[in-house]
Amino acid sequence: MRQFFTGARLFDGERMIEGHALLVENDLIVGLTRSTERPEGFERRDLGGGVLAPGLIDWQVNGGGGVLFNDAPTLAGVKTIVEAHRSDGTTSLLPTVVTGSRETLEAALSAAAAAHDSVPGALGIHVEGPFIDVRRKGAHPPAFIRTMTGDDADRLIAAKRGAMVVTLAPSSVAADLIVRLVQAGIIVSIGHSDATAEETQAAFRAGASAVTHLYNAMSQLAHRRPGVVGAALADPDIFCGFIADGHHVHEAAARVALKAKGADGVALVSDAMPPAAGGPKTFLLEGRRATLVGTKLTLADGTLAGAAITLMDAVRYTTRTLGVDLADALKMATLTPARLLRLDDRIGRLKPKFRADLVHIGDDLSMKGVWIGGERRVGTAP
Repeated sequence: MRQFFTGARLFDGERMIEGHALLVENDLIVGLTRSTERPEGFERRDLGGGVLAPGLIDWQVNGGGGVLFNDAPTLAGVKTIVEAHRSDGTTSLLPTVVTGSRETLEAALSAAAAAHDSVPGALGIHVEGPFIDVRRKGAHPPAFIRTMTGDDADRLIAAKRGAMVVTLAPSSVAADLIVRLVQAGIIVSIGHSDATAEETQAAFRAGASAVTHLYNAMSQLAHRRPGVVGAALADPDIFCGFIADGHHVHEAAARVALKAKGADGVALVSDAMPPAAGGPKTFLLEGRRATLVGTKLTLADGTLAGAAITLMDAVRYTTRTLGVDLADALKMATLTPARLLRLDDRIGRLKPKFRADLVHIGDDLSMKGVWIGGERRVGTAP
């Protein structure tokens, strides 16, 4: 199928483009052309306003649509999560397994590998624990937190299909194991860590390239003890995951991060749990009840237990509350996470030969349509 998308502004991954249309053939983008042109053999899709952008890319998704990946570490579980988040514009994501039993991790690795080969939009896996610091456990169950062994590293490397992110604490993973993971193509992210700035910088030198949900579950920035936060904000080469839901980070701290890193260094995430994208308001996290009250998701003791947003909700918060330009907010949900995952040669841009994963966003930031590989999956005609 050859399609000609017109009638909307185009966001190409970096900037807004007026007066142009997008050409798609089958599952790939052909290129951009002026809206006034009428390419022969292409079926016209008049979008009637709004913005046409690359599909959103979420690199930390614990669940959605009522499913928690830890509880359903299966191909069917991944498919449900992917389809739930697709409804609000996330066309690619990393199902995220949090700290749990060895059996849960094994099942999640196998399910993610199978999903990568069969579920459009399932990019691989994010392993968030158990190789973290119990001092910064957050909602992670402490009984399963442990130090990474050489055998653990070998298993992660063997299980890699597509993109793999491993969130770890330097106190639980030796530098030589970080090197081994990175050399195997795994993205290492520092998180759930009480590391000093110096320990964090050593992990960066070993190859870690990101931090997981900046500010949350990590040592904070103080003027003589900069911690993980200070080390990440000071290093221009480090990507910072960021939960933009109004609960995980104060507005002032959010603005500090955006000033320090810019849209090229902040990669928005949903950190979504089962209530996101249409799920029920309560669920069990390793036997502990988490409840959504308003828009805040917590355990009984008040500990934040992930979020209940979609990645598009994060874009909405970033623009409406933080006052970020829409192009920058969309970049933090498309091209920047694609670069973090080293997939920016195929997704995250409106560019020839890139996959035609597209979202049509209304001027009110509502989701009007979603295409996966050129095929409309959400919304109605055109």
